[in-house]
Amino acid sequence: MATGWAGDGAVQDQIDATVKDAIKRARQQLPAGEGLEYCEACDAEIPPARRKAMPGVRLCVPCQESVDAENGQGAGYNRRGSKDSQLR
Repeated sequence: MATGWAGDGAVQDQIDATVKDAIKRARQQLPAGEGLEYCEACDAEIPPARRKAMPGVRLCVPCQESVDAENGQGAGYNRRGSKDSQLR
């Protein structure tokens, strides 16, 4: 029966679901398959340590950083709102 009140732990359940979704999205974006020795964007050599750490890597670090910046990687949900709204 719906009572209009959230159950105990409902907020934590929502946070857990958001984190699980973010992890799933991040894992789907990981490269797969055989990695490249040279960056497909700039033809710079991809160091062996990076290829070992990231199987399936296709871009060098500077090119990957550029792609991440363009795609807005790292931006998440702000559940608390702005700092100004918290101060009022």
